[in-house]
Amino acid sequence: MNIILLDDPNIWRQFLPLTYTRPISFLRCGILTLGEKWQHQLGQTTGVYSENYLQEKYNAQWATENLLINSSVLPTPELIKAIQTLREGEILMKGTQWLAAIGDESVANDIRSNQWVNLKPVSYDNDIDTLEYPWQLFQKNGKAIREDFVMLTRGRVTQPISDPHTVCYNPDQIFLEEGAQVKAAVLNAENGPIYIGKDARIDEGALIRGPFALGEGSTVNMGAKMRGDITIGPHCKVGGEVSNSILIGYSNKGHDGFLGNSVLGEWCNLGADTNISNLKNNYAPIKIWSYDKEGFVNTGLQFCGLIMGDHAKAGINTMFNTATVVGVSANVFGAGFPRNFIPSFSWGGAHGFTTFQMRKAYEVAEAMMGRRGVSLTETDKNLLKVVFEQSAKHRIWEKS
Repeated sequence: MNIILLDDPNIWRQFLPLTYTRPISFLRCGILTLGEKWQHQLGQTTGVYSENYLQEKYNAQWATENLLINSSVLPTPELIKAIQTLREGEILMKGTQWLAAIGDESVANDIRSNQWVNLKPVSYDNDIDTLEYPWQLFQKNGKAIREDFVMLTRGRVTQPISDPHTVCYNPDQIFLEEGAQVKAAVLNAENGPIYIGKDARIDEGALIRGPFALGEGSTVNMGAKMRGDITIGPHCKVGGEVSNSILIGYSNKGHDGFLGNSVLGEWCNLGADTNISNLKNNYAPIKIWSYDKEGFVNTGLQFCGLIMGDHAKAGINTMFNTATVVGVSANVFGAGFPRNFIPSFSWGGAHGFTTFQMRKAYEVAEAMMGRRGVSLTETDKNLLKVVFEQSAKHRIWEKS
């Protein structure tokens, strides 16, 4: 059956700015994205259905009969069994939350608008695990790495570590894909597994503590300190000190400086000695900007660092306050702490902001993507243009 991962519009908004440029299922938690988790569990590819402007890049292919799955729900064997028993016209429910349904594009639109009156509810009584807010990605990352590690390595044999100067603790929980390289590093998997993706590299003097995942083609630079519960997505470069954070992919934090309890999108760059506060001086619960609520909400967390949208950049020695949200294609630089909500297409820092215009944003995106052999397509430009327009209301200086 054709499978579509369907975004709930309310949850999609709650994940902004990370979802400005992607459906929920392209967020990463653990080794895999949410969509990849479903594909591995179901044994087939999936389509996605999200906001209209995203469909140009992330286009669903519809069949006569489609299995629609809530993209913010994590797969479990029990849930998959329940989903596979659904019939046409039925919707699987956990209390008031929908989990899956059988239907066509019109049914998907009814569900997205919360108007599925013609579907028959089927109750699901087991526990479910959902992701609804950006900070939950790093909160649940350690557990997700452990689960993905088991799924990806079951029945397989790791590539050996031939370097005599690398020290491994609990080597049974260390897995290297083909082409991965480790030189004169310390890999400690006593607290959780360490997964090194295809053609990834760990350079001399790096200290790695699991749970830790390094994506395909990514690099951990010399002397880096990776403190656990960390996912570095594909084609990233990371150095300095990192704790409980996720780089979704194609982003760089290559130099000294601290990153903790954070999520960075794709094509981000943190300049040398960029530091992120993840704890308030008074140890109070942390509030963070919510695009859904158009204001600050209480996370209930004591530790929360940086949430950064795609194509955002920070200059050298940038300091980010606890729980800072940086939008898409923002460029932050200069001395002092900038505000802890920085809208998309902002240019500046603590001294104030102006608008980072589209032409310049395209130039920077093309330059960075070109370094990875990736092109900025017209589809990408159209997507960024929509984000520019949608985020204009937050660039308050444009109204003065």
